[in-house]
Amino acid sequence: MTANAAAQNRPGDRLSSAIRAEIDQWIAKYPLDRKSSAVMAALRIVQEHHGWLSTELMDAVADYLDMPPIAVYEVATFYSMYDREPVGRHKVCVCTNISCLLNGSDHIVEHLERKLGIKLGETTADGKITLKEVECLGACAGAPMVQVDKAYYEHLTPAKVDEILKDLDK
Repeated sequence: MTANAAAQNRPGDRLSSAIRAEIDQWIAKYPLDRKSSAVMAALRIVQEHHGWLSTELMDAVADYLDMPPIAVYEVATFYSMYDREPVGRHKVCVCTNISCLLNGSDHIVEHLERKLGIKLGETTADGKITLKEVECLGACAGAPMVQVDKAYYEHLTPAKVDEILKDLDK
C-alpha cells in the first residue's frame, strides 16, 4: 500500500463528513494545538449518530483529534454518559448517588427492574429500553430522578415511573 493510500484509509476517515463538521465546530472553540479538548463533544456526537461507541469509532475519534487511542478510551470509560455496547431505543438512566439514594432511588430501581423484567445494565428483549445506573445527574434537589434519553424526571414515585414508561414511543 502506498503512503497516499494509507493516508486515505486512516481511522478518522470512518467518520462521516456530517460528523466531522459537527466535531470541527467544537475543535474551533479551542486553541489550534489543543484540539483534543473537543474529545467529550466528539464522543457525544459520534454516539448520537451511531447509537454507541465501538472501539473502531473511538479509534476514529482519536485519529481525527490526533490523540492516542488510550486517551479516548479513558474518557469513554470514565463517564457514564458514553455507551460502549449497543443500547435500546430508549436509555433510562437512574441516579443512585447519595441524594437520590436517601430519597428512594433504590425503590425506583427495584420497580423499574420488576416492571421491565431486566436488571441494571441490561436491555429489554424487544430492544426498546436499556436500564442504566449512573453516579450523578446533578439534580439532587429533585431526587430521586432519572434521565430518559435527554429528558430529566424528578421527584419520582413508582406511579410516575409507570407514566414515563407508558409515554415512550408515543
